[in-house]
Amino acid sequence: MGKLAGEVVRVGTRGSQLARTQTGHVIDQLRSFGFEVQEVIISTRGDQQQTVPIAQIGNDGVFVRELEKALLEERIDLAVHSLKDLPTAMTPGLEFACTPLRATPFDVLVSRNGVGLCDLPADASVGTASIRRRIQIQAVRPDLQIVAIRGNVDSRLRRLDEGELDAVVLAAAGLERLGRAERITELLQPPEFWPAVAQGALVIQIKEANQRVREILEPIHDSATYLATIAERALLAALAGGCLAPIGSWGRFEGDGELCLGGCVLSDAGGKVEKLTASSSSQVCNSESAASLGCEVAEKLLSQSAQELLDLMRDGGSPPH
Repeated sequence: MGKLAGEVVRVGTRGSQLARTQTGHVIDQLRSFGFEVQEVIISTRGDQQQTVPIAQIGNDGVFVRELEKALLEERIDLAVHSLKDLPTAMTPGLEFACTPLRATPFDVLVSRNGVGLCDLPADASVGTASIRRRIQIQAVRPDLQIVAIRGNVDSRLRRLDEGELDAVVLAAAGLERLGRAERITELLQPPEFWPAVAQGALVIQIKEANQRVREILEPIHDSATYLATIAERALLAALAGGCLAPIGSWGRFEGDGELCLGGCVLSDAGGKVEKLTASSSSQVCNSESAASLGCEVAEKLLSQSAQELLDLMRDGGSPPH
């Protein structure tokens, strides 16, 4: 892959430490290919309103819309996103060009005294910004006090270290990318604890039909991550759930080459914690077959009255944090 004379690749990113760190990995790879790269920091609504619950800021996409606008206006050549922040409906004029290798997709518990979720003291306080996490904590430990927190990873860990909280639940991928994996007390995995759709995965978005940038990104694309997250996002879309909905999913390729996809729908409407789960596996070789698997698992969840749970959460449940 030859370098074009005077070519500069403009990479858009949010300004948070985590966003810039994960974008930095992409920039390092592009530079290793011989390209000159310019980082362009773009502030989003989600970054600007750190103390407001995300659901009160707007619908899906509060961390991505300003980056998408910069792509459409050709102020940047590509944008690096956390895939879990992207709405399932693609913005017209844009496309996903590359999905790099996924980091750990699970949530983790970080506790002040180094004890796991089941061993936290009665009435301990646990910080989380997610309704999905909150409900799953309640399912395991209904006695715990859930504290709604926002802010970057450092600010959340600081509240823990200063004694304001007994534990926090965070994404493993964020701690790993920031070099803070030693803070992890416990890895929270299915079937007890389901991650967000596409958690741990990045996606690089470009303006539609920008063939040159697509070619530049091809060496860092990971097909297994791409197909697994296509299936997870198809499940989410089939359930008409946005990235704030209490839905979890995890897809992974097994030793026999089949993609195994599981998903869950959660509710704590009326103070009653409920969780529905379903899974399926099949040979998947392209985006169409991956999406078909996602729809299949979604249909299994819908047959268990998943829609009723989601409607309860929208109409009478506690608002997402």
